[in-house]
Amino acid sequence: MSEPPSKKHNAGNADKLRVSFIGGGQMCEALVAGLLKQGTTDPSMVVISNPGAARRKYLEDTYKVKTTESNCEAAMAAGRDGIVMVAVKPQVAAVALADLENLKGDFEKSSPLFVSIMAGVTLAKLADMGLQRVARTMPNITALVGAGATGFALGPGAMPADSAVVERVMSAVGVCVRVPREELLNAVTGLSGSGPAYAYMLIEAMTDGGVKNGLPRDVALKLAAQTVLGAGQMAIQTGKHPAVLRNACESPGGTTINGSYALEGAGFRAAVIGAVTAAADRARELGKL
Repeated sequence: MSEPPSKKHNAGNADKLRVSFIGGGQMCEALVAGLLKQGTTDPSMVVISNPGAARRKYLEDTYKVKTTESNCEAAMAAGRDGIVMVAVKPQVAAVALADLENLKGDFEKSSPLFVSIMAGVTLAKLADMGLQRVARTMPNITALVGAGATGFALGPGAMPADSAVVERVMSAVGVCVRVPREELLNAVTGLSGSGPAYAYMLIEAMTDGGVKNGLPRDVALKLAAQTVLGAGQMAIQTGKHPAVLRNACESPGGTTINGSYALEGAGFRAAVIGAVTAAADRARELGKL
């Protein structure tokens, strides 16, 4: 990998962020695409470490970024004012971050901000792996289409300004919100982390309902998916309480109120609340392993 560009060369990039990635998988790619599109960074300021040569070549050819086999090299390329995204699978985190042991002395003097997107890896575990200035995030799979929902918490070694940096980065693939305490990331996991699966189940069930009532499956699926998408957009754009939006659809004696009555009778809301809680409970269990 070539040396990082000089400060003179980067004079026009003063407002852009130097970003390195440890791990070059799907979430890394989604973030790179979003950050470049958003203008948060420039291809010349992105370094990705990944063990696979074919994957590195793909990322270089597609996004014109730099890649390397060395996690240390990627971390060092971020510099004091950049960030290092830890985007490996949780089960290989300790091995991947062990490569940074030789940089421990350098990081004690001047460490970049490490941002973990690994599910279930607590701030305490990240500290045990040698990361002191760190933020822990919980994104979800819809970040892959630029419509993600991410919650995050800062570690004790992070600086106050780091919160804005995390928001700036993760908002490249959707919305990003900070939670006041790390343990609330378990609730984030149960809600938005696992939530796409619940939404897919809703879309599937609505589609089946359309088919049961005579619609071709492809037509029913298109209508169901768009309906869920549109409802979400209205909730975000209007800022109105979901109950207000729902009531606006329910005319007296009409079709929608009858459908809502059927859902209430089937325990729809209780089932969804239970699903979020069950997933959050499991996240708490995994965090203790």
